[in-house]
Amino acid sequence: MERELIWMVMAAASLGLVHTVLGPDHYLPFIFLSRARGWGLARTLRLTLLCGLGHVAASVLLGLVGVAAGLAIGRLEILEAIRGDLAAWLLVGSGLAYAAWGVRRALRRRPHSHWHEHTDGSVHSHEHAHHGEHAHPHPAAKGPATGAHRLAAGGWASWSLFTVFILGPCEPLVPMLMAPAATGSWWLAGLVVLVFAVTTLAAMAAAVTAGRLGLARLSLAPLERYGHSVAGLVLAACGAAMLAGL
Repeated sequence: MERELIWMVMAAASLGLVHTVLGPDHYLPFIFLSRARGWGLARTLRLTLLCGLGHVAASVLLGLVGVAAGLAIGRLEILEAIRGDLAAWLLVGSGLAYAAWGVRRALRRRPHSHWHEHTDGSVHSHEHAHHGEHAHPHPAAKGPATGAHRLAAGGWASWSLFTVFILGPCEPLVPMLMAPAATGSWWLAGLVVLVFAVTTLAAMAAAVTAGRLGLARLSLAPLERYGHSVAGLVLAACGAAMLAGL
């Protein structure tokens, strides 16, 4: 029994790590979306861990339903495949929509120069883009808060990503959960889930942290305006990779 426990724990940890590392959809969307949205590392990791928890919890729930209903693993794998296709198509669709929004936003924010004449007679020229803030010596003016559309887009992108992870299957977890649960070893099933979840979340957090810090070191000034479009294309590419079975 002790040897079986060790092997089950090792298998859960190994599969959690491999499942995460070999699935770029587990970290690339967070890295590029974080860069595009200008999120700090703490906010990025909060979203990453929330999506990871939803990802694992949905598969655990499906496995428990399968045990309670007496379903065979083969039937649950069919359901997992359907969930995976839905998640992939949602990722492709939301990614392309976000990329299109990013292109439109980048074109509307194309920098240009023009002259300003102030009440004190001073005249100066500066470069700025519309629909964004620019700093130069104008008198303070009151008006509606800017950037609401950017906040809305950020929230939409976050919830889309969370929905994708809820639908996205943890293929290795369901059979590993059902095997001990079917024999009444609920404590072993719980331990397997815990080890798998901790390993998956730790791997996601480590990959996102490394990627986000690495991307922050790169100078992408010429492409900065198209950061949202790049992030959207990365999301769509991850969805396409899922459809291709990668």
